[in-house]
Amino acid sequence: MAAVVGIPDLDRRRTALFALQTLAVAVCYYAAGRLGLLRHLVVEGAVFTPIWPPTGVAVACLLILGLRAWVGIALGVLLVIVSITSLRPLVLINVVGNTAAPVCAWILLRKVGFRTDLARLRDGLALVFLAALTAMLLSASVGVGLLVLTGRLDAHSFWPVWLGWWVGDAMGVLLVTPVLLLLLSARRTVDLTRWKEASGLALICVALVPLATRSPVSLLFLVYPLLIWAALRFLLAGSMLCALFTSVMATVAATDRIGPFARLSHVEVMIKLQAFNGTMALTALLLSAVIMEQRNTRRSVERACQELVEVLEHLTAGETSHGRPAKDQDV
Repeated sequence: MAAVVGIPDLDRRRTALFALQTLAVAVCYYAAGRLGLLRHLVVEGAVFTPIWPPTGVAVACLLILGLRAWVGIALGVLLVIVSITSLRPLVLINVVGNTAAPVCAWILLRKVGFRTDLARLRDGLALVFLAALTAMLLSASVGVGLLVLTGRLDAHSFWPVWLGWWVGDAMGVLLVTPVLLLLLSARRTVDLTRWKEASGLALICVALVPLATRSPVSLLFLVYPLLIWAALRFLLAGSMLCALFTSVMATVAATDRIGPFARLSHVEVMIKLQAFNGTMALTALLLSAVIMEQRNTRRSVERACQELVEVLEHLTAGETSHGRPAKDQDV
């Protein structure tokens, strides 16, 4: 009888947990969407964000919580859309497109055996080419196609707007998803023994990145040595945080039309910003993945060598102890 009574209680707890997780995902998605809308670009009369953080939040939630997170993602998409426009039946198509893209990314990553620690080069490549560049084709195509079908965008402007939408969604996955996955394993990756070096790197980034993104002289290349330093010494945690900060500062400069983005047309600003953000995110993610994979391989080789040494020592000790009685008998 106790077991029969306990089943409804367990179901209620599971339902309550699912409701809380759904609400948390929706709130995180909505908050990320509001942050993304603070900075936007206008191309061919259409407004889009150079970095759309909710896509990164959605993919990370799916990787952490599983497929059940799609309900919270859909609710978050609906909340973001309602906050910027009126609720109409066609809005549901956008909800489907923006929900289906992260789910598609999750399915593709699962099929290739993606690991959330991003400790292998194949994981970094999968996140880039499957989750970001491939899956986000869906949301961009649905969103821009809907604008054309409803007459809010001319057909000849489809490709420039589609490109900006697609890259913005992809950048959200490339920059936000790794950072959120790192937070999940922060206790395993944080190394407090190098806090002085980490503080020095952070101070240099805070001083140099605004200069590089706001100077009228093109100094964006100065960011790459910082990314390499961060990747070599602090792996994915350092490089992705540096890349995220730099991307935010570059987006602010581009939307304000200052520094290297001054005196450029809307399309030129979009192309220059997205090219810079994309190459920087790829450099940070893939370089860190290569370094982590090499370190893990070296540790595996060292562990195997140590085990071999222990086996040889054990065998040598066994032969010595086996040979002593024979020597005693001869005497």
